[in-house]
Amino acid sequence: MLAVFENSIANPPKELSLPVGRNHLTSSPEEIAEIFRSWRSDSTFYHLSSSNFLALSHRDENPAHPRCIIVMDDIFCIFSGALYNTCDLRRHYGLSRQATEAMIIIEAYKVLRDRAPYPPDQVVKELEGKFAFVLFDSKTSTLFLARDRDGCVQLHWGTAANGSLVCTDDPNVISAACGKSYTPFPPGCIFISANGLISFDHPLNKVRGIPREDDEGNISAVIFQVDLFTRLHSIPRTGSAANWANATVVEGE
Repeated sequence: MLAVFENSIANPPKELSLPVGRNHLTSSPEEIAEIFRSWRSDSTFYHLSSSNFLALSHRDENPAHPRCIIVMDDIFCIFSGALYNTCDLRRHYGLSRQATEAMIIIEAYKVLRDRAPYPPDQVVKELEGKFAFVLFDSKTSTLFLARDRDGCVQLHWGTAANGSLVCTDDPNVISAACGKSYTPFPPGCIFISANGLISFDHPLNKVRGIPREDDEGNISAVIFQVDLFTRLHSIPRTGSAANWANATVVEGE
């Protein structure tokens, strides 16, 4: 799977744009699309506004972690993996027995967006299984990413030449698209474009991008980790897309 969103929509963490390595090979969104298409001839593209797009391919798919894409009510969701509690989730959200994992994710997002009594970390925590997903709401221009707590399904993110956010489960694609300016999406975390990166197991602790340096003092990688010594005041318990994670950082608490 592949998703590319311009910086103004994705609003990626600033750590993803740190100068990593000396040879920063980058590509434009159009070049990234061509790379993916040339390597995966079965791919299907979903072009959005500007140069934003999503793409899906079943090539080299792990049978235990199948990929799918669903478009409902102008919401796009690429899901990879499997949920083990789909029956419970279907009942919880009032969905039919035919509802797929991606449909469940979209319905959960719509509940959060429109009438959430609790924040997104609680909703994602209820997902049992091995998964990664990319969701985009074209009505509100909201990007929503998540990965299971054990990191069983691959998901990488990085920045392209123009600052666009690139997300994919293919390490070769992300390397070709972003040079060395990419890193694994942190397991057990969610990212919401308007509000940032949150751990759904530790929602009151900040998730930081930690630069790693080589022997010459150059940044060689950036790893995102939960900082157990930096807490957020609170996570809003009532919600709209605008206040899901608007919280103040308290250093050193």
